[in-house]
Amino acid sequence: MKKLPSVSISSKQWLTGITIVCVLLMGISLFTDQIAVPMKRIASVIVIPMQKGINDIGTYVYSKYTLLKDFSRISEENLKLKEEIAKLTEENSQLSQNKYELERLRELYELDDKYANYNKTAARVIAKEAGNWYSVFTIDKGSKDGIEVDMNVIADGGLVGIVTDVGENYAIVRTIIDDANNVSGMLINSGATCTVEGSLSLMDSGYIYVKYFKNDTDVRDGDKVVTSNISSKYVEGILIGYVKEVTTDPNSLTKSGYLIPVVDFEHLQEVLIILDKK
Repeated sequence: MKKLPSVSISSKQWLTGITIVCVLLMGISLFTDQIAVPMKRIASVIVIPMQKGINDIGTYVYSKYTLLKDFSRISEENLKLKEEIAKLTEENSQLSQNKYELERLRELYELDDKYANYNKTAARVIAKEAGNWYSVFTIDKGSKDGIEVDMNVIADGGLVGIVTDVGENYAIVRTIIDDANNVSGMLINSGATCTVEGSLSLMDSGYIYVKYFKNDTDVRDGDKVVTSNISSKYVEGILIGYVKEVTTDPNSLTKSGYLIPVVDFEHLQEVLIILDKK
């Protein structure tokens, strides 16, 4: 079987042929629209939709670019607003704290004036035993500040407790709500004596015990109980709290009930120590 001879066309021949075709088309277009019309149709079918698609893509990309740019700007503005809010919140918290401390110091000043007959010094609570209540706590003043065991401690207009231990720069205070603490009290309007007993479990209801009024004592809810003149450790006349629900005991000889302490034993922060011992 004979092999057909291969035909080889050079690049120069291709270029010459293409040039001739272009010249012929240009010549024809000068004399007739028959070539232009089909070309326009081809352009309308192929080129124009392609151009529209390219325009749509460009519009979509630009809109997304604009959206991302706006999102970035909004994110930066949001971050700045958050920083400003955090700063304002911090300033507001500081102002609230300053106001709260000022109110506490004003109350302490008023309490100092209320018991003006006693020499006193202020101290800050720096630690307390575990639990919700300040039954036993530590203050930031000690023997170098003149603090001694058995000195009375007051706050919130009334009796807090008594100093039980003293170091050079600290002291321990046991409060009247502690289970191990008893205080001799008396009704301020009649002088009838009683005993105030601490109870941490009862303090969850806001009370401690008041006991051993004589059975013929006239006691009403809200009557004030102060430290008694017969107390061996507590100076006389310091407000302890208000009686509530006093009833006759089973022995029919005494009356007992509850006492609402005047001091807020859940939020103690500053106290006054009476330097004059009983």
